[in-house]
Amino acid sequence: MASRLKLSRVVFKAATLGGAAGLAFIPSLAFAQSAPIDEANDSEAIVVTGTRPIAESEATALEVQKNSDSIVTVVASDSVGRLPDQNVAQATGRLPGIAVERDQGQARYISLRGAPNYWTTLSFDGINIVSPEGRDARFDSIPSAIASQIIVSKAVTPEMPGETVSGNVNIITRSAFDYNGLHFAGKAGFGLAELGDRKQYEGSAVLSDRFNAGDGEIGVIVSGSYYQRGMITDNFETDYERVSQDQRPGNLTRFWAHETENKLYRLTRKNWSLSGRFDWKPDSDNTVSLRSIYTIFTDDEARDNYRFDLDDRQSDLVANTTDCPTAVNNSPTTTGYSDICIGNTPSKGVVYGIDIRQRSTLRAFRQSIFTNSISGGHAFADGWQFSWIGNYTESKDDRSVVGEASWDSPSTRSLRPTVAYDFTNPNRGDLQLFQTVQLSTPTRYQAGARVTNIDSFAKSLSQLTVLDAVDTTQAYTAKAVLARETMFLGGDATFKAGFQFDQRTKTVDESQILLNTAAQFATVGISPDYNQFSVATPFEGAIPLGYDFGYFDTDKMRAVSKIARENFTFAPNTGNIYDVREQVYAGFLMASVKYDWGSLLGGARVEHVKNRGIAVATVAGVSGPVKATESQTLAFPSLHLNYNLDDSKKLRVSFNSGAARADYDQLRPNVTVNDSNQSVSGGNPAVKPERAYGVDAYFEWYVEPQGYLMAGVFYKEVKDVLYRQTRTFGSNALDSNGTDRSGYTFSGITNGGSGRVFGAEVAAQLQLEPWTQDLGLPDWMGGFGITANLTVNDSRVAKPALGTVPARDVRLPGTSDVVYNLGAYYEKYNLSMRLQYQRRSTWLDGIADDLADAGDTYWAADDELDFSARYAFSDAFEIFFDATNLLDNPGRRYSEPGNLLTATGIPTASSTTQTIEWERFGRRYAAGIRVNF
Repeated sequence: MASRLKLSRVVFKAATLGGAAGLAFIPSLAFAQSAPIDEANDSEAIVVTGTRPIAESEATALEVQKNSDSIVTVVASDSVGRLPDQNVAQATGRLPGIAVERDQGQARYISLRGAPNYWTTLSFDGINIVSPEGRDARFDSIPSAIASQIIVSKAVTPEMPGETVSGNVNIITRSAFDYNGLHFAGKAGFGLAELGDRKQYEGSAVLSDRFNAGDGEIGVIVSGSYYQRGMITDNFETDYERVSQDQRPGNLTRFWAHETENKLYRLTRKNWSLSGRFDWKPDSDNTVSLRSIYTIFTDDEARDNYRFDLDDRQSDLVANTTDCPTAVNNSPTTTGYSDICIGNTPSKGVVYGIDIRQRSTLRAFRQSIFTNSISGGHAFADGWQFSWIGNYTESKDDRSVVGEASWDSPSTRSLRPTVAYDFTNPNRGDLQLFQTVQLSTPTRYQAGARVTNIDSFAKSLSQLTVLDAVDTTQAYTAKAVLARETMFLGGDATFKAGFQFDQRTKTVDESQILLNTAAQFATVGISPDYNQFSVATPFEGAIPLGYDFGYFDTDKMRAVSKIARENFTFAPNTGNIYDVREQVYAGFLMASVKYDWGSLLGGARVEHVKNRGIAVATVAGVSGPVKATESQTLAFPSLHLNYNLDDSKKLRVSFNSGAARADYDQLRPNVTVNDSNQSVSGGNPAVKPERAYGVDAYFEWYVEPQGYLMAGVFYKEVKDVLYRQTRTFGSNALDSNGTDRSGYTFSGITNGGSGRVFGAEVAAQLQLEPWTQDLGLPDWMGGFGITANLTVNDSRVAKPALGTVPARDVRLPGTSDVVYNLGAYYEKYNLSMRLQYQRRSTWLDGIADDLADAGDTYWAADDELDFSARYAFSDAFEIFFDATNLLDNPGRRYSEPGNLLTATGIPTASSTTQTIEWERFGRRYAAGIRVNF
């Protein structure tokens, strides 16, 4: 029964944590919300009106999920076509089983059910898109403004490419047929970053209309979006190693910081997009569509990098196996690096006369996707259907560096700083700088006066680099599917036969100007004195550095770079240039049969993959072209059973398979041989794909009139696991001029042993509205709702023995044991508020292959808390407020020396974690308006 609520004045205040920010909403009128009787269920059904965006989008998403023949989870727009988040990574981050990986605090990569991010593929309207970076699909560069739905498939079907292992994120673009007629929606917002007081701007617009065309109809839609955020970051990084000269008792558990640094960023990041879509329906049986999307992510980065080279005089320490006193000695004859006999430990000590290796870097990253599709769908007599699509996509990754200046300390020890380091706190990299006093007879060193201005130490210009580096991926796709609807074994069946051809070619063009003489520096006008290249702006971050510095002048860097381009010639970086082409010929057969009790979907996909790589190999200083080819044929069967326990409950069971192929740079055929370091590095065209076979079992309960409960288990068997390995080359293929290179150290991608990942998921989406009357609660409480989901998994991969490191079991890299999301929201009287918490537990980042490494590396648990609020003054106008990263927790990467095996195969006793990287980005607040007509 319809109801109308009127409020003369309602004031709501949305307060973030600790009163950090608030927003007052002053509505003058509440709008009618009707809830007519659903005669089929004899209960009140929720009618979407645009004033309850969370409930509306959940209702649409659950309808898609319920009707799917495979396991999916969905983000859908509300009744007026809005998605709640700025980009696709943020929008999907709340869904069950989805974890996000962040860069500079911004959600970027998506991991499904804790699996590695390269197991997740990206699609636009069903066509897989190659990310500018390669197979690691980036989602932060895709604005939500272009999407009406985001469908995340967790169980692979034959229509999906075989490289889909853990699942696919399919972005369904907006169509003019999503709206009744002329439609316009727009958004404008402004925000502030707490760290560094940086500005944020955003805006988007969508315009669409429908036109009669004879007996048919034409729909046209165009959209655009823009997002800009300024950033300052707090950072410290430390690299650890086992030191060969440290031979005294207990050395097996000691890993020393050979370098510690601060990377101090000033960033401006932008996302903008343009898209257009033309749909023609000449009649009810035929549709033709043209779609074009251009989206770009830019990162203008000024990085002041201060690197303290603690081990540059490592050879001063003489290897000795006898025990020694560890009392503090303030006048050692060594630099103190890795010297326990003067009281130094890996976590605390003093190193005398170290080199400052300073880098002033101005980057201009550009990552773009330009995708264009033409498609059609046609229905014929007797249930026959034919659909087709052609796509061309160009992805570009512009990694160019406007300019990088390198500044280094002089060789005279007394002109260098003495550094007191303290790494006992994993969230602090405490440094203190002192003058270095050199004493004679015998030569020894002391710390002089404390120095707080690091730029008072002599640092001369050693190198200026200008880099042009662009990776371009051109992809062509052609797909045709013939389908027939008929009766089969008493059910309504759809049979499909399809063919798909994909060709993807990635080319890398990289060249640089490198200047390193005084005459060259004079030509471009750069002073060898850093103080003439800096500005007086103080550090804008919050981390205690232990020293003051001046940021480099970005205008001066642009000026010297421009002169360098005018006066010097770029030289190609041959070791990084390659051309890799991948051709995939795929065919599939599948059938879905629907019964009263549920449905069956099954079939198989066969793919023939051909790889061709062209690159330049360098051996003993001589370079030449190398070409390699490889091909293979793989089959991917799958079967999905969906059983209706009743009208609201489903049981889903599936079997599926996939293969994750190595990334394009890992397939390149070039190698670089360094005789002085006795090393070989490069790609591996013959590496096999990482095969996976999985089973899933899920229970879903679609609670009437709106709600969702889910529980499921999953298991995947993994073979030929891909990982980067360092090993002995073991081949004479590169021997020349009497030089045996078979014993050189080789690093590159390879296949390892087998493994598995299994786990469970639970999820709930519920709101109080349907039960307020039954529970005797006041009407206003019906606005409360919750969303919650939890994924737990366990992964193990058998890593083969390598050299003196025996075989061992490790986690699957990139997997978290626990991922969960908790959300609470309130929607009533045109007010919508949501508080969302997300957490993923520690995950493995890199596997140690050498006893000199400081153990396997991990990313520490990541958790985020966001708040959002909306108030609709009318169907056409609303205001919004967002507060993100409210916990302001850092991103922390660390190593565990305790998990590295010794040469005897016995784990070391230490379990200390050593921080490798630590960054913090600050809270952000934004507010603005939305309009809809």
